[in-house]
Amino acid sequence: MPAETATLRVPVGASGEKRSSQSTGDMVSQSLGRVHDSDLIRAAQRGDRAAFETLVRQYDQAVLRLALHLTGSEPDARDIYQEAFLKAYRHIGNFRFECSFYTWIYRIVTNLCLDHLRKKQTRREDPPVVMDSSGQEVDLLERVSDDRAGANPERDLMRRELGARIAKALTRLTPRERMVFELKHYQGLRLRTIGEMLNTTEETAKNTLFRATQKLRSVLGPMR
Repeated sequence: MPAETATLRVPVGASGEKRSSQSTGDMVSQSLGRVHDSDLIRAAQRGDRAAFETLVRQYDQAVLRLALHLTGSEPDARDIYQEAFLKAYRHIGNFRFECSFYTWIYRIVTNLCLDHLRKKQTRREDPPVVMDSSGQEVDLLERVSDDRAGANPERDLMRRELGARIAKALTRLTPRERMVFELKHYQGLRLRTIGEMLNTTEETAKNTLFRATQKLRSVLGPMR
């Protein structure tokens, strides 16, 4: 694999094709069915830059969406997007086909995002999904009407207060807890896959998710 990366084209929003909005879970499911990934990877390992750029076009939207959701910052997400694919390009020769390409590239992205969160300790105000007493997943903001502020000032105040509570709750999570929580509840990934991405076991990922959920419930529980 050539060492040079300066001329590698890694466009943000890469392919330029119009794509319908999909959940990342749908993108992942489609990625799993891409039968040509192995051929493209082998070609890239032989130095075929066009083959790698095809891989970029296939996964660019999912990678950018993941980075944006985990960082909460478009500029940071674009930087991580670029760095992830450049890192993948430099190390494609080490890919051993022990996992899918999407798992491999997601692992790179999540590790870069973890480093980013640890350095900046940034926290966003996204509405988390928590488990209710029956074990069902609940989006807290769905409990508050989405009416426009001008039409219902009282409900707007409730939403702002709820946002502040959520922001406070999220600060209780460590970067790794936040990462596992996001990957599970926002990206819809299995705990086994999350464990692979974070170079740990499914059981460890499960325990991390439990701790994150308990921390959030301890702060958000009184809102019921």
